[in-house]
Amino acid sequence: METVDKYKAAVEFDRAFETREWIKKIPYIKFPADWEVQIIPPFSGAIARFRVNNKVSIYLDVYDLLGCYGEPYWEVYPHKGDVYRCAMNNVDDLIVAIQKSLDEPAI
Repeated sequence: METVDKYKAAVEFDRAFETREWIKKIPYIKFPADWEVQIIPPFSGAIARFRVNNKVSIYLDVYDLLGCYGEPYWEVYPHKGDVYRCAMNNVDDLIVAIQKSLDEPAI
C-alpha cells in the first residue's frame, strides 16, 4: 500500500472511529511498576489494545463491535479460562482482573 493510500485510510479510520473524541474520554490507567506493558495497534474494531507481560491481552471496544456489553468496555484475555469485561471507566476492576490473569498458571 502506498503512503498516500495509508494516509487516506488513516484519515478515514480517524473519522469513522472518532479517535479525537475518544482521546478525551479514555481514562488514564496507573499500571503496577512490575508489569511490562506493550501497546499494540488496534485491529478488528478495537479502539485500543495492549498486552501485559506477554501473557495477557486487553482491548477497548467502544462501539460493541467485538462483543456485547452495552457501553464502552475493556476485555481481558485469558481470564479464568474465558474473558473478563468491565466498563471503560472502571480501571480499578480492570487492574484487578489483569493481575488475576497474570497469576493464573500457564495452560
